[in-house]
Amino acid sequence: MGQRLSGGRSCLDVPGRLLPQPPPPPPPVRRRLALLFAMLCVWLYLLVYSCAGSCAAAPGLLLLGSGSRAAHAPPAPGPDGPPPRLPFPAAPATQSAAGGEVAEGATSQEEQSPETPDSPSPISSFFSGSGSKQLPQAIIIGVKKGGTRALLEFLRVHPDVRAVGAEPHFFDRSYDKGLAWYRDLMPRTLEGQITMEKTPSYFVTREAPARISAMSKDTRLLVVVRDPVTRAVSDYTQTLSKRPDIPSFESLAFRNRSAGLVDRSWSAIQIGLYAEHLERWLRHFPARQMLFVSGERLVRDPAGELGRVQDFLGLKRIISDKHFYFNQTKGFPCLKKAEGSGRPHCLGKTKGRPHPEIDAQVLRQLRDFYRPFNRKFYQMTGHDFGWD
Repeated sequence: MGQRLSGGRSCLDVPGRLLPQPPPPPPPVRRRLALLFAMLCVWLYLLVYSCAGSCAAAPGLLLLGSGSRAAHAPPAPGPDGPPPRLPFPAAPATQSAAGGEVAEGATSQEEQSPETPDSPSPISSFFSGSGSKQLPQAIIIGVKKGGTRALLEFLRVHPDVRAVGAEPHFFDRSYDKGLAWYRDLMPRTLEGQITMEKTPSYFVTREAPARISAMSKDTRLLVVVRDPVTRAVSDYTQTLSKRPDIPSFESLAFRNRSAGLVDRSWSAIQIGLYAEHLERWLRHFPARQMLFVSGERLVRDPAGELGRVQDFLGLKRIISDKHFYFNQTKGFPCLKKAEGSGRPHCLGKTKGRPHPEIDAQVLRQLRDFYRPFNRKFYQMTGHDFGWD
């Protein structure tokens, strides 16, 4: 056994001897089973995610769905007493839009449009972010310089409200781009949350009522109104800050100052004819789907006015006095904690500008001009806003 051969090799070192080999690879059946198991795990994960999205939103359905809140009968609109609270539909009817840019005073068009694609499924939302984009169920439609920005910022504190920040101007300027384009501007929401936007010029746009109704007849409409004389001065102040060379307020407001002939064609005056604009909206929406928010009360008692708004939208009253403090410098209420921030938040520097001095006689003439329109507006809304 220990004998050595020539060349110094052992008798055991025979050429062609097999060396130790690695273990054989697993048969193909094992690989297939492992792959199937991995695919099953992924499928189960997506299934659980899809179910969890709808289950987690179930409490919100009590606020906006067909639960106890929706069962309340809607009283007449107005700042006194509980505002109307109607159930939102599962999703507004989705129809594409057609038509060109809206010009103030143009002929009203009621376009019928085809349906847009359905909303993304929960599984597709898993890949693109939580929730899905919906057409708005509530819109702040007016009025300019009435307090619409304040109302939107205050509402965004509520966890069940999601709103687009910039004014979309879809129903007055971009209607030809279609509802699919409009919906893509909206933030993602979960079930039980409300999608909102605000564009104050809708209230005075002739085509807007028919176009919003074509999107969904169940849309809630909020209008922030303010003393039309004060609103006109505020409107002029905003323009003056951008164009310091414009004529005086008095020369723009009157065709003939000595005769007291007011120029209704000036937009700052025309917007304040609330009763005339409201007549167009009531042809397409019942009064119970419109809430008129007092711009003066929104400054004086923001929590009280927000309580009415939350009731109108079918939301739990979460926004209260604890969310506000009054900024003496700006003369406006501010949020103690803004949406997505732990710091106090006031509206921008463009809000609360000091108004120029206007002759008292001019203001009296304008109040006389607006008085019959205001009284008609009080009758239509069922509330005296006290502007006279």
